[in-house]
Amino acid sequence: MVSFDHVAHTILTYIPYVLVLIDMRYEGVKCGTDGGVDNHMEMGKKLLAAGQLADALSHFHAAVDGDPKNYLAYYRRATVFLAMGKSKSALPDLSRVIELKPDFTSAWLQRGNLLLKQGKLDEAERDFKKVLNSSPSDKEEKEAQIQLTKSDELQRLVAQSRSSFNNKDYMTAAAQLDTIIETCVWDVASREMRAECFIEMGKMGKAISDLKATSKLKSDNTQAFYKLSTIYYNLGDHEMSLNEVRECLKLDPDHKQCYSHYKQVKKLNKQIQSAEELIQQQRYKDAVSKYEAVMKTEPNVQHFSLLAKERICHALTQDQGGSRAISVCTEVLQSNPENVNVLKDRAEAYLQDEQYEEAIKDYETAAKHSENDRQIKEGLERARRLLKQSQKRDYYKILGVKRTAQKKEIIRAYRKLAQQWHPDNFQDPEEKKKAEKKFIDIAQAKEVLTDPASRSR
Repeated sequence: MVSFDHVAHTILTYIPYVLVLIDMRYEGVKCGTDGGVDNHMEMGKKLLAAGQLADALSHFHAAVDGDPKNYLAYYRRATVFLAMGKSKSALPDLSRVIELKPDFTSAWLQRGNLLLKQGKLDEAERDFKKVLNSSPSDKEEKEAQIQLTKSDELQRLVAQSRSSFNNKDYMTAAAQLDTIIETCVWDVASREMRAECFIEMGKMGKAISDLKATSKLKSDNTQAFYKLSTIYYNLGDHEMSLNEVRECLKLDPDHKQCYSHYKQVKKLNKQIQSAEELIQQQRYKDAVSKYEAVMKTEPNVQHFSLLAKERICHALTQDQGGSRAISVCTEVLQSNPENVNVLKDRAEAYLQDEQYEEAIKDYETAAKHSENDRQIKEGLERARRLLKQSQKRDYYKILGVKRTAQKKEIIRAYRKLAQQWHPDNFQDPEEKKKAEKKFIDIAQAKEVLTDPASRSR
């Protein structure tokens, strides 16, 4: 694609100071009511040289309208389109030039270069051969020969890339397609195939980049938008997925795949937004139910399951759901051990469950990944303070007896609590862990309070 910077640089290199010589009265000038084709052509050339592409284009439009058989008007307009990066608009103008003046080799060469960039190698080769079979200048002949050789090499590489792709050698195919796309930058087919390679290789970011390019290069590319939507969906980005599938339906409201996918994404998106609103309203139990519905709506995409469990973990923690919060948070951390938000939530749940040492461990782990988080620092200080306080045990409180309780009363309270908190009564790992700690505390309280010497201390 010919950029304005490149055009301006070329002009300034080969025609020094030419802009200074342009009469300033032409800047932004509109043609008079006579609208003569020659006047439009001259003004268009001056404005193009001055870099005023939009104004130049309007004059060349007028020139084409005034004389539909003026091949130079089409050629100049194509030049402006190329400078503006509008190759699709330039191509029909170059074809019209060739139709009006078949011996205009510059138009054949320009069109060949555009076709080459679009990956239309057979058509490009015909144009380059036409240049060589006419009476080109030395410069045109050299460029046409170089481009023809390049086109032949690309033809072989395209065949090789297809073979690699069909043999499921996606890494080799992607490397071959890289070379093709370096020249054929507007080749939709090559970018689509490379996107498929990246998908198979798990390189979703690169696949997205190629598919976005194809959605712009091909105006009605509903399939690109559908694939983009499904990739984002499988990555857990429901909002981007919804955006892309809507673009598909704008092009074709009856597209079966896009419409079916749209209904699924819209439902999921609505549930997630509703759940977040419930959390903001501190309606944590309702939020948990809503996120459980999310997991039922989409049970097969791990990203959504993890998102739902992460937010359930948070909601349960905020709702003082101690042991259940610990269980859900732990499940998330098994998949993502460095999730700082979940580490903070589980630490808070451990504090609620009086597991202060575990809370300290989580806060310390979170601090390694987020050193300047004030919430982590404050939580860690609180956990250490509570641990220190808990180490000053009140054995009477543990057994639920008065300080004047007799030995028989103490043993009776111990047996009741020991039966209640025996670890074998619990199946859930977190509940069992809590019971083990409680069972040890109960046993220790009984030993101390039934021994007169220890009790007196």
